[in-house]
Amino acid sequence: MKISTILDHIDSGHMALPEFQRGYVWNGDQVRGLFDSLYRRHPVGGLLVWATESTTATHRGDGPLAAGVVKLLLDGQQRMTSLYGVVRGKPPKFFDGNAKAFTGLRFHLDSETFEFYQPVKMKDDSLWIDVTELMKKGTAGLGEYVTRLATQPSLAAKVGDYAGRLSRLLGITDVDLHIEEVTGADKSLDVVVDIFNRVNSGGTKLSKGDLALAKICAEWPDGRDAMKAKLKEWVEADYHFNLDWLLRSVNTVLTGEAKFQFLHEKSAAEVQDALIRTTKHIDTCLNLIGGRLGLDHDQVFFGRFGVPVMARYLDQRQANKTGPMDVKERDKLLFWYVQAAMWGRFSGSTESFIDQDLAALEGEDGGLDKLLEQLRLWHGGLRAEAGHFTGWSLGARFYPVLYLLTRMGAARDWGTGLPLKASLLGKMSRLEVHHIFPKAQLYRRNYRRPEVNALANFCFLTKDTNLSISDRLPQDYFPEVDAAHPGVLASQWIPTDPALWKIERFRDFLEVRKELLAAELNRRMEGLLHGDDRWLATAAAPTLPVGMVVSGISSEEEEAELEALNSWVESEGLPRGILGYDFADPATGEQKAVFDLVWPNGIQEELSQPVAVLLNEDAAVITLASQAGYRCFTDSKSFRRYVTAEVLAAGTHA
Repeated sequence: MKISTILDHIDSGHMALPEFQRGYVWNGDQVRGLFDSLYRRHPVGGLLVWATESTTATHRGDGPLAAGVVKLLLDGQQRMTSLYGVVRGKPPKFFDGNAKAFTGLRFHLDSETFEFYQPVKMKDDSLWIDVTELMKKGTAGLGEYVTRLATQPSLAAKVGDYAGRLSRLLGITDVDLHIEEVTGADKSLDVVVDIFNRVNSGGTKLSKGDLALAKICAEWPDGRDAMKAKLKEWVEADYHFNLDWLLRSVNTVLTGEAKFQFLHEKSAAEVQDALIRTTKHIDTCLNLIGGRLGLDHDQVFFGRFGVPVMARYLDQRQANKTGPMDVKERDKLLFWYVQAAMWGRFSGSTESFIDQDLAALEGEDGGLDKLLEQLRLWHGGLRAEAGHFTGWSLGARFYPVLYLLTRMGAARDWGTGLPLKASLLGKMSRLEVHHIFPKAQLYRRNYRRPEVNALANFCFLTKDTNLSISDRLPQDYFPEVDAAHPGVLASQWIPTDPALWKIERFRDFLEVRKELLAAELNRRMEGLLHGDDRWLATAAAPTLPVGMVVSGISSEEEEAELEALNSWVESEGLPRGILGYDFADPATGEQKAVFDLVWPNGIQEELSQPVAVLLNEDAAVITLASQAGYRCFTDSKSFRRYVTAEVLAAGTHA
């Protein structure tokens, strides 16, 4: 079938995209490559469509389907979206992605190459042809271009060649693409999704969550959009959750189970109702965690898989009409959340531990006490010790704990003396992590990276105060701070002995501050229990797990570089990775390392190799990640090349 006819079928609603298909993920290089191949009449692969009745077809977008049999694209979405976008000058109705990928394509009549519009490079060169303009005007546009070129003496001799090339470019829409059809009454959604995954083995396949969502959207076409709208709301509040996480939360609320297979049995109406309840409960959890614990943005929001368990608990209370939680119950739930996150409850076999915790909430003897007892028996003790603050890097589990203590307690800014738990206005008042003993000074004295980036050497200050302190030593600036705002140093658990403020006593400073931080954490946890401190009767192991390697995000600059990578991946229509990933023993939850940025289920979730970006890490960290099955990248450029060449380009025939 000619490309022009296929595009007409998309306009008329005879061809569309099935609901389970993911969005448009191609980049500009892939679009240029497609048009270059078509211009040279190289094969670009055929299409695979699912021929089904329009009355039962669930498709993406708000465009109406034609009556009778329609064809839903199983393989060819990226190519047809790119073609439609360039030829029509706008995205198709089923579009979901970045339209910049196919906007502004140009063709050079001399070099016969395709490039996207560059004002400086192209403005004085009349041989650059706007491909979309030519396609929309058709043969009339060809005549206009030829006439325009013929009036330029320097080009007149080659006008015949240029006319042939314009005609060849315009003839792209006359290229025939082979279409193979999947049809028949036996082709259920399950069968079609299986076919889709098989033929799309090189592209972006469907995960278990996608399959569950496909079944939901077959009955509830707006389901995906409803969930994505809620995810966008949370992004605006600086919480980045993915569709899989939200769907798992809906699953736990509706079924009391973590595995998606239990969602398959539920009707779309039940899922729709559960989504409303779930998002309400998640909002409640975020408000509680942000308001009471101070964990108010994504970088400090650890233990996120505890939230589905909390949402199920809130939903069961609502179903049993037990009324709103009192202060003690609320704080006990938050105590469980912090403890589960701190000890890595969900860092190992996530589904198994969620299921165990959901089971603890069920039955006559189920509830918060049973949930806490299960956590205590699993971990062996919930009281913190100084050794737990021996961690390093911005990705360590106790980094969010330090932020929590800062926001929950009486911590004050060293420049203004204002409490840091208050809402501070202005971009210079945003909290930043501050090295108490400056990095440059410590490195000059040959301290190792784990010591320089030890959690006990971190505190949080406003941006303005952080900049004003710069790289001065505590022995110089602490006396000034203490004189201007008495008690403000102690509010951030700084040892009061001035002898410990000297850089020669840096290691002693760290040990004393770790003691102060552990004592403060236990006080805050006791406060959440309102005197019922039986859960804190025993202490956890005070040292780091044997065999843990030095790893993690070691500076604000490194964090910014990783954030930029994450944003780039997201801009390409791919899922964000996890910053400061807690790599743990799947059975015990023991932390083994902190990986800078990872996709633990692969960038094509659950269907491709796990990926880790490890900047400035030792060989031991890279070896550990490699042994765990991660494909490792030690610099941003090589990671970007991998995503472009192997992930995005894998969809060339998609």
